[in-house]
Amino acid sequence: MLSGLVLALSIIVLAHAHTIISYPGWRGNTLITNETFPYGMQWTFPCGGISLTSNRSYWPVTGGAVAFQPGWFMGHKTAFTHINLGLHADGPDGGPLNFTTQLKPVFQIVGPTNNPYPGTVCFPQVQVPTTLGVKVGDKATIQIVEIAQHGAALFSCADIIFAEPGDKRIPSVNGSNCFNSTDLGFADVYTITTQAAANGNLDGSTIGSGSAGRIEGIVGGVALGAVVAIVSSWL
Repeated sequence: MLSGLVLALSIIVLAHAHTIISYPGWRGNTLITNETFPYGMQWTFPCGGISLTSNRSYWPVTGGAVAFQPGWFMGHKTAFTHINLGLHADGPDGGPLNFTTQLKPVFQIVGPTNNPYPGTVCFPQVQVPTTLGVKVGDKATIQIVEIAQHGAALFSCADIIFAEPGDKRIPSVNGSNCFNSTDLGFADVYTITTQAAANGNLDGSTIGSGSAGRIEGIVGGVALGAVVAIVSSWL
């Protein structure tokens, strides 16, 4: 199920769309391709070509739901995804200067096809690190980064104001705006060190002293009740 707005956008821009945030409120429509963005807006760091807006949603200070549709673009059958948080107002648009706080470690989305698909990913409770010391009334931006198979990154953001859990101004989370499609899976992403890095090259030659470097691998985990195993490496 999709909300009326998201469904309408999905139908209109199917050929060009990328990632749609369905909860909390999206910063704005970044599904645009024009003379300024001939390749599409969502390739633009940090928020898909849209500067800070007043379109903010209240979100619990301890963390809350994050939901998005990842597959409105070719080649996203196995995309890497980051969910980050940006604080303060040091950026050129009056928003965050960086998005270095991870709300979710990088994970892989396992989609049903490389063609566009209307699936939705929902995390009902994404925790905010207590070490950040965020307070009620603080403003921040949630950033979703999706790295496609060819290595390019898509950016999409939602601007928030932190509120006490249970605050009536926090939009309700329900089955229409936060759910996991059954045809989408997840895989864990982590590195496997095959040789310790010591000024080395992947071909075995060395720089100065030491041995060959390391390669990185990806091993999949559990996906919505089904086991998904993915192994890949860069040689």
